[in-house]
Amino acid sequence: MPKFNLDFLKNINKNILSIGVAVIGIAVVLVLILVSSNPNISFAQFGIGADKNKISEKSLSYINTNLLSGGQTASVTSVSEESGLIKMKLKIGTNEFDTYATKDGKLLFPQAFNMDEVKNTPADTTGSSNTNAPTADQIKKTCDATAKTDKPMLEAYVVSKCPFGLQMQRVLADVVQNAPDLAQNIKVRYMGSITNGKIEAMHGDEEAQENLRQICIRDEQAAKYWTYVSCHIKAGDVDSCLSSSAVDKTKLTSCMTDPSKGLAYAKVDFDLNTKYNVTGSPTLVLNGKNASEFDFGGRTSDAAKSMICCSSSAQPAICSTTLNTAEAASSFSETYAGSGSSTNSNTNCAPAQ
Repeated sequence: MPKFNLDFLKNINKNILSIGVAVIGIAVVLVLILVSSNPNISFAQFGIGADKNKISEKSLSYINTNLLSGGQTASVTSVSEESGLIKMKLKIGTNEFDTYATKDGKLLFPQAFNMDEVKNTPADTTGSSNTNAPTADQIKKTCDATAKTDKPMLEAYVVSKCPFGLQMQRVLADVVQNAPDLAQNIKVRYMGSITNGKIEAMHGDEEAQENLRQICIRDEQAAKYWTYVSCHIKAGDVDSCLSSSAVDKTKLTSCMTDPSKGLAYAKVDFDLNTKYNVTGSPTLVLNGKNASEFDFGGRTSDAAKSMICCSSSAQPAICSTTLNTAEAASSFSETYAGSGSSTNSNTNCAPAQ
């Protein structure tokens, strides 16, 4: 059989391979240019990337099953892609929040921070890096190292429609109910601003008005404050809670409509927001210094009690009593703890990015 020289085939294969690589490269570049120049086109149209709807459905199922309690359910009102993540607009009741998930559908982020916009990073705020519950020895060391004062004061900065602000109010309401002597050591303050004579909040006017309502009750009808809050955190039923807590509605209306009253009280809180670099609901300040509830055990009434007791020169008798060690339910809830509670859930609400 005659022999043929096949070397030319090798050269052809190399040439074809080079041309193929070049063609593929050009195609990729064209796709990148097309996608970047047209916001209505995404990689998903080319069979690349995540199925946003499937990921949003999975995220919603996880949130409703594992994070919410007390009959609360979430819904997704919009889905988009942003900075390599799936961005979902999440609605719980009348409140909306931005929530993010990775494109592989494995990780969920209740919030995101735009690092290009961050100018000051608060020290020891609610975004604690603790991911594991501290041991009893660690809590004791933290307690021993806490500065003592004759009149300890634990301040909690919240917004009234934030699921985690409601969680902290639930914690403190439980402390006040079961250790009433410590009520004098606790104060709830609010996050927000005043623009052109109008109070503003991160989740809109409804939240801003509720913040103002609670501020007015706190500063003008203090004896009714915890009764009202303890009712409001259950379902957010304002009218019913005002009635059941016997709030003077005429006095409340006067406070909320008179800038020299309600807005003046609110401004005190908002100025302190700046002083303590408050950026998330809830943020705790213990005796004038930012503090983390997770260093004392988490979002539980016993941890809040410990924060007060550990900073007190004279230990009140209640300090030897263990309060509720279960983590409080987030969002509106009829009960103190719910199925949505989980240890060290140190999530908070921050302004939408």
